[in-house]
Amino acid sequence: MTGEQVSARVDSWIWSVRLTKTRSIASDACRGGHVRVNGVRVKPAHAIRIGDEVRLRHEGRERVVVVSRIITKRVGAPVAAECYIDKSPPPPPLEEVAVAVRDRGAGRPTKRERRSIEKLFGRTTAERRGRRGRPE
Repeated sequence: MTGEQVSARVDSWIWSVRLTKTRSIASDACRGGHVRVNGVRVKPAHAIRIGDEVRLRHEGRERVVVVSRIITKRVGAPVAAECYIDKSPPPPPLEEVAVAVRDRGAGRPTKRERRSIEKLFGRTTAERRGRRGRPE
């Protein structure tokens, strides 16, 4: 056996290096036009080689990686990280969520306080009770 492969399917490689959770997600991304190899949209069976640039739009961000090693079996995260050079832009910062804080022992919120909390979160009383869009 030679040990090193020359090429592999792009969907299999994306899954093997842990850019997606499942191979079917990688295949769907290819079919949906979310995967580009060297700037060209590709199908799941497209063969990739060492040195190819793979762009994947997945989970709200774009990953840009350069293939440094070809694998077809899923491996551990430390080994998978050695199979590509990551040139992705940094992920967007996480948005801070406003949290209503009450003093310990203050009891349940009053009706007035509850309405102000719902106004803060942008909800209406009907939405909170699950009556959105239901006919009466």
